[in-house]
Amino acid sequence: MPLPRALPLVSVLLALSAPASARAADAVEAWTLTQTALRANAAGIALPQTVAGLSLAKSGEASNGGKGIDNYAQYLSEDGTIQATLYVYLPSYADAALAAYMTDKAVIERFGAKTRRTSYASVAAGGHPGTAIRAVYDDAADGALSTAAAFVHADRWVVKMRVTGPAERRKDVLAGLDGMIASLAFDDPETLHAAAPAKINPCPAPDSRDARLTDAAPAGAEGSGIIAIPRDGQGSLCLRGTIETAEGRYEMLQQAGVEGGAIIVPTDDMGGLIAFDPAADGTGYRLSMHALGRTDLYGVYDRVPSTRQIAAIIDGKDPQTAQAQATTAYAANGDVTVSVVRGTPR
Repeated sequence: MPLPRALPLVSVLLALSAPASARAADAVEAWTLTQTALRANAAGIALPQTVAGLSLAKSGEASNGGKGIDNYAQYLSEDGTIQATLYVYLPSYADAALAAYMTDKAVIERFGAKTRRTSYASVAAGGHPGTAIRAVYDDAADGALSTAAAFVHADRWVVKMRVTGPAERRKDVLAGLDGMIASLAFDDPETLHAAAPAKINPCPAPDSRDARLTDAAPAGAEGSGIIAIPRDGQGSLCLRGTIETAEGRYEMLQQAGVEGGAIIVPTDDMGGLIAFDPAADGTGYRLSMHALGRTDLYGVYDRVPSTRQIAAIIDGKDPQTAQAQATTAYAANGDVTVSVVRGTPR
């Protein structure tokens, strides 16, 4: 089956022009409005309704309606020329550094190769040092726009903020983003993760032979969301290879200097991910696919698959991964449901 995916957040931003009435039910489930603030209920994260010259225009769920795992709030300047969006979402593999890394690629793709990233650093979120990644882009859309983003990992949730406006309003764009970052409030600040931009260098050349999917049933399906790689930029990664697919190019990443460790292939800027994690008994690598609120587990390969095989998996053309052997679903309220399919055909 094709890799579970959702629209990139850059694309979602462009689609949030539906009438507020069409999203009213979602807004009730996802958010609570106080007299001065907007609060993401399940995540316990709030932002003022007015911040740095931007005012709340609408809020709701970007996808997965009614589940409360993919929430957005849109803010506008008084003249409507500066647009900002706050996303609070629940990926099964939460990593602020990967969210920033994949958004960086999406921004360049969306706004063109002339777009320049002029700042990329760790900053304070809501007064808590080193817990947000801040990125600034200039000369977007052939010089017409400035855009900036920030990323936070709190408990199981990822927070993403995007602010975009005309190039001549760059100062206001940055003031808007910085105001949003500074004004974030967390029910439990202890759940914030230290976050820094990902550090990625080339890996030594890997073995490129094809792998074989064994008949081993997945062990420990309830732990399928745990991958042994440092997250949020707290360890160095290296680029193992590039995957060419019908959808585009993807990169195989692993922890630098760790032979035989886990391999991840990020597929979008919403936590979409393929992972090959060393099996607990040392017999090979188990395949898992991660998306919003969900992890699918597919069994064990005798080695890390080749780039050709991974491309087939992403394109949905690999018959060996037609049906997941186990699925773990993560709910906004913290519930975890594991479903195991026995006797999956090969």
